[in-house]
Amino acid sequence: MTVQDLVDKLNLKVLSGFDGMKREIEGCYVSDLLSDVMGNADMGNVWVTLQTHKNVMAITSLKELACVVIVKGLMPSQDTIDQSNEEGIPILSTTMETFDVVGRIYNIIKE
Repeated sequence: MTVQDLVDKLNLKVLSGFDGMKREIEGCYVSDLLSDVMGNADMGNVWVTLQTHKNVMAITSLKELACVVIVKGLMPSQDTIDQSNEEGIPILSTTMETFDVVGRIYNIIKE
């Protein structure tokens, strides 16, 4: 499944990183603690978080994650969006709560 497939299935809003929409999704990691993601997320994971600052992109790039999904309708800072566009790593947005979006991602991946 690609990032674009996830966007289509969950009606997510693409905020930035449009060049990465064909990235393959291998799994999902959920955490708001950057050190946890850095230590435990796997390459190709979707990262679901409420964090919106630029360090999100540093971790996403370092771990070679497929994309970031920001929950609760929160918006990333402009420097986060700029970094996402430079790296070609999509930042997606949803108004859903973390529990709801992760449950849906789980079901899609397990299809």
